[in-house]
Amino acid sequence: MKDLGKTFKNKDVLITGGLGFIGSTLARRLVEYGAKTTLVDSLIPQYGGNIFNIHGIEDRVKVNIADVRDEHGMDYLIQGKEYLFNLAGTLSHTDSMVDPYTDLEINCRAQLSILESCRKFNRDVKIVFSGTRGQYGKADYLPVDEKHPMHPTDINGINNMAGEWYHILYNNVYGIRATSLRLTNTFGPRHQMKHHKQGIINWFVRLALDGTEIKIFGDGKQIRDCNYVDDVVEALLLAAASEDTNGQIFNLGGIPANLEEIVKTIISLNGTGSYKLVPFPENSKKIEIGDYIADHSKIKKALGWEPKVELKEGLQKTIDYYKEHKEHYW
Repeated sequence: MKDLGKTFKNKDVLITGGLGFIGSTLARRLVEYGAKTTLVDSLIPQYGGNIFNIHGIEDRVKVNIADVRDEHGMDYLIQGKEYLFNLAGTLSHTDSMVDPYTDLEINCRAQLSILESCRKFNRDVKIVFSGTRGQYGKADYLPVDEKHPMHPTDINGINNMAGEWYHILYNNVYGIRATSLRLTNTFGPRHQMKHHKQGIINWFVRLALDGTEIKIFGDGKQIRDCNYVDDVVEALLLAAASEDTNGQIFNLGGIPANLEEIVKTIISLNGTGSYKLVPFPENSKKIEIGDYIADHSKIKKALGWEPKVELKEGLQKTIDYYKEHKEHYW
């Protein structure tokens, strides 16, 4: 296991999507390690960027309000950076079907533009890209390993496939060191809580805190692999710190639970709440992936990573955070 504090001390680090859920949590760890951290975020409403996410570390990071689709801006921002955590992207499966062109712009064209900035102005940077389990679509077998065929059920999954492979291509052809982590259902503090489109677990937490009945589509037995955000940040840092990850793709994953179990746990920890099972809306049913369990043995073997935070512990931390800071997220 790498000494991450030594690895990142005084290093120049850029995080795209840096005011978002995962980006801001990562920024806090990097600040703790003494990294010189720059955050890029467009703060587009509904996408998850939130200035409050860096509350307490504002004077220890640089913030650039910019859109990753701005080629000239990225040309400048990438210069001199030693690590790039490329976390900017749209996550909504349903939005990608309604507005496919925006999803294409952010998850494909912008990713290619970022890599071109690296090719022209900083070929020595190490990049960690955040892929998604949505790239696999409906599982042919469980658990899903990295060799599983990719047949996504929505536009977002297709565009994330392309974004990921641009990074691997630039690694292989131009020697720009890059790796991709395929994230699963990440939950925890600092997630946006205004809608359900970027993470159903956190949305269930909001509904429970609001005393609103939680509606679970289908029979509630759909299995999801869940990761608490701190575990995801650990994986991102380990992947960046290792040369063995260059050109490689890794699954993240946790302890599987079905949606009904997750909701019951949230209600129990919150001390109040209710739920009911409802039929799938037609637009959701067509892109539903069914059960998903990741095989994360590859990253465990390569980096020693495995999730440490149990679902119940992570949900308790999440509930406690939003109870304290609700006004900044509702």
